[in-house]
Amino acid sequence: MPSENDSTVIRGRTVMMVMLVIAYTLNFIDRQIVGILAEPIKADLGLSDAELGWMGGTAFALFYTALAIPLAMLADRKDRSWIITIGLTLWSGATALCGMAQSFWQLFAARMSVGIGEAAGVAPAYSLISDLYPLRQRSRALAIFSLGIPLGSALGVLFGGLLAAHIDWRFAFFAVGLLGILFAPLFKLVVRDPGHARKQAEASVKAPTLSTVFRTIAVKPSFWLLSFGAGTASLVGYGLAFWIPSFVARSYGLDLTHRSLVVATIMLVGGCIGIWGGGLAGDRLGNAHPRGYAMVPAIAFAVTLPAYLLAFSTTNLFLSILLFIVPTALGLTWLGPVVTAVTRLVPLDMRATASALFLFINNLIGLGAGSTVIGFISDSLSARYGDDALRHSAMATSLLYALAAILMLLAARRLSRDVVDA
Repeated sequence: MPSENDSTVIRGRTVMMVMLVIAYTLNFIDRQIVGILAEPIKADLGLSDAELGWMGGTAFALFYTALAIPLAMLADRKDRSWIITIGLTLWSGATALCGMAQSFWQLFAARMSVGIGEAAGVAPAYSLISDLYPLRQRSRALAIFSLGIPLGSALGVLFGGLLAAHIDWRFAFFAVGLLGILFAPLFKLVVRDPGHARKQAEASVKAPTLSTVFRTIAVKPSFWLLSFGAGTASLVGYGLAFWIPSFVARSYGLDLTHRSLVVATIMLVGGCIGIWGGGLAGDRLGNAHPRGYAMVPAIAFAVTLPAYLLAFSTTNLFLSILLFIVPTALGLTWLGPVVTAVTRLVPLDMRATASALFLFINNLIGLGAGSTVIGFISDSLSARYGDDALRHSAMATSLLYALAAILMLLAARRLSRDVVDA
């Protein structure tokens, strides 16, 4: 039996990791492209900021959060590569349908459909990567996978904005949706589930039910603290990722092409630095002591708050770009360490379902409320502040990073008692 250091094993899992990162990149292109297209969509369909917020986050989150758990349970039993492939095809097709919307409700329904497909993408991949990589490398491996977030966000903003500027916003949805549909067969051809043979061999053994997994993890305070800490940070992070393109348009008067370049730079540079740095720190500190998985985001969130307040306070565009890179990086450091910690709270055959329970809380709060809350606050302040209402709304929402840091500190105190050796 080949060891984890065998060159064939390393090459095989590296190829699969590349394909998973590409799939996650497409996931976030389709998820985040709507942010750069918000202003053209608003003008074309006559939407308010509140309606943009509902369409940008809540519409996606409704089915994404609800379906993630049953699909993750399926992934604990069946071939995870097939589940991700089917999800990739569905969310890409639904993204293309967004380009056909003629009203708020049609676009809302299309975005809900994107969420249905993407519900099959993340928790099964977390579980698959946990099988591919040993514990000492797992935080970095999950961080590498999570690079799909800044890559996808940046590419979605860049190509979505350029396509919308030179053709129209509808074509941007068509183009990125078709790209995912074409990639799906190649993904299935290359990616194999390393645990599928084990699942077939253990088919006679009854897999853990949702209630069993929930009872296992619910009695561990660290799970709730990690989930709500990450969810609180995601509320701000996802919300700002959606609204920063509109912020630079309204506060600095940038056209669609220039704001695409600016926002893509912020997301790519800040996101890659933060996620990779968080993965390295998570492995170093978490391997020494489990509390390290929570200490990394706790410290990062504590610094993210003043960094965002400073970035939104300046009126100089160049300085604002540099300042936004810092909190963008810090706000994403949690991904590798926290997901690794969650997978260590349960036995091997519960990882996908436990990850989905974590993602349910994180995404219900983050995706479900982030863009909507900022949009509602912006609408309520618009009579007083005009185009600067969005700036004040974003600054007020950023205060939640203080709560996220406190929750992570509390999780750090419990992790050593809650982890299991799988």
